[in-house]
Amino acid sequence: MSIYFGPAGNSVSFAAQGYKKNTQIPEYLEQFGLNAFEYQCGRGVKISDASAAEFGAAAAAKNIQISLHAPYFISLSSLEEEKRTASINYILQSARAVKAMGGTRIVVHSGSCSKISRQEALHLASDTMRKALVALDEAGFDDVRVCPETMGKVNQLGTLEEVIELCTIDERMIPCIDFGHLNARTFGGLKTFADFEHIFNTIENRLGNSRLKEFHSHFSKIEYTQNGGEKCHLTFDDTVFGPNFEPVAELIYQKNCEPTIICESSGTQAEDAAKMKAIYLAAGV
Repeated sequence: MSIYFGPAGNSVSFAAQGYKKNTQIPEYLEQFGLNAFEYQCGRGVKISDASAAEFGAAAAAKNIQISLHAPYFISLSSLEEEKRTASINYILQSARAVKAMGGTRIVVHSGSCSKISRQEALHLASDTMRKALVALDEAGFDDVRVCPETMGKVNQLGTLEEVIELCTIDERMIPCIDFGHLNARTFGGLKTFADFEHIFNTIENRLGNSRLKEFHSHFSKIEYTQNGGEKCHLTFDDTVFGPNFEPVAELIYQKNCEPTIICESSGTQAEDAAKMKAIYLAAGV
């Protein structure tokens, strides 16, 4: 099986150990036994094609799988057509960068539904996503996998069902299941094994076994409020908010999945990604 564990961006320890350059990230990850990295473009795609290719070559030399988080400004459900068009351009920029890095997956936020109904927001997001896929095809990026992410705040578009609905648009799309976000937006709703099993079963029933098998994931413990959902990301030292990774590890084995698991802990992404890998390996014993 090919399962991938890695961080979203660099832990505090990256700089603390004296590392400075992107091309040193694969060497840094190797010490943790990690084989994935999600490049962060939340504030815009600012890396050049040449730098992206150089980073990608260094990652390939260490067998590190690369994905990319697209800009946070993306709002597929915006009421303003100009913003929806801009979102398509951000997706194109993200696709260009991840391709230069040798990766194929970009993680995308769907947008807000604070000013309109969830149904209206999903309709707009679906229309924008279809146009984005056409733009990707025309640009020669038809092999890029777009991964809509489940979101942590209740006024954001991005429940499990909404993300899966977006993924029904095209088989190249893969859900990015952020378990911390789902736990936060349901105010601690991921407690029992059955809670996690429901997520896996829903993906399989709606999108099929092949996309369940290769799903993309973010995982971290997240503090939440009892009205808005997500407040801030924590580390694995948290014992209050959760969720726990053990049920996910067991279900990966049970369902014979080969996902990419990206850790978004606050400052300890690589360290906590290594802990998840250890939990996964122990689950298979």
